[in-house]
Amino acid sequence: MPNNTASHNVNSSTDNNAAQSDTQSTKQTRFNQRDDINNPHTPDTDGNEETHFGYKTVNKAEKQARVADVFTSVAKKYDIMNDLMSFGIHRLWKRYAISLSGVRSGQHVLDIAGGTGDLAKVFSREVGRNGHVVLSDINAAMLEVGRERLINAGCNNVDFVLANAETLAPFDDESFDLITISFGLRNVTDKDAALKAMYRVLKPGGRLLILEFSKPVFEPLSKAYDLYSFTALPIMGKLIANDSESYQYLAESIRMHPDQQTLKQMMQQAGFENCDYHNLTAGIVAVHRGFKA
Repeated sequence: MPNNTASHNVNSSTDNNAAQSDTQSTKQTRFNQRDDINNPHTPDTDGNEETHFGYKTVNKAEKQARVADVFTSVAKKYDIMNDLMSFGIHRLWKRYAISLSGVRSGQHVLDIAGGTGDLAKVFSREVGRNGHVVLSDINAAMLEVGRERLINAGCNNVDFVLANAETLAPFDDESFDLITISFGLRNVTDKDAALKAMYRVLKPGGRLLILEFSKPVFEPLSKAYDLYSFTALPIMGKLIANDSESYQYLAESIRMHPDQQTLKQMMQQAGFENCDYHNLTAGIVAVHRGFKA
């Protein structure tokens, strides 16, 4: 992590020598390897309790590693595939989510499952020199792509932290004014635990934004969307990323994600108030918003 921008919200465990080397340049970054990246679901903690991996049923202890394999495989082609799969519309979805963020100069932002850094890049500019952004992901390959991209763009107020969304263990309570997670929540093994962790690290008065695939509100569109997802996406994955299975999983994971109203209720159960959601592209995607009192 950079030398002097994250000490207020990230518990330091770096030895003195490493800390001194970090001070040489605020643009030189490294990953903050932490125990929280370890899978919180083990045979000891969860026994044979099961969950879904796409349409497959797997033990909870297996899911994190399976998801990691998917995103390690697709990391280098992730941005290209996003443009192709959504016909570029994902950029408009993200722009709308940012418009709901209320982000201001000087604020501290956490972008969970931020991957290649689309949102973090914008937030870096919006919070300015006195603000701070943490781009967090559980997958080192995705985070490395985002790190290279943002450093090349001159974003020197951003840290890059490997972290598990279910615990957010590197971060102190009430550390961030804004938390975002974009197209990542559906891959989390225990979504309720992740929402509670987000509530913990959010400052009072702060807001959470979740941008995620959801349930189309028109049945004819839903059928056409299914046909596209389960035929075109794996084919494109094979041709562009040489990986059809990962994109088959991504299509299935969308269908297994809670619908708009269910996710809103989950946010409320985690403690968030004034929760609402905004359907985009007829509900193919939704932005959920909640606040911490």
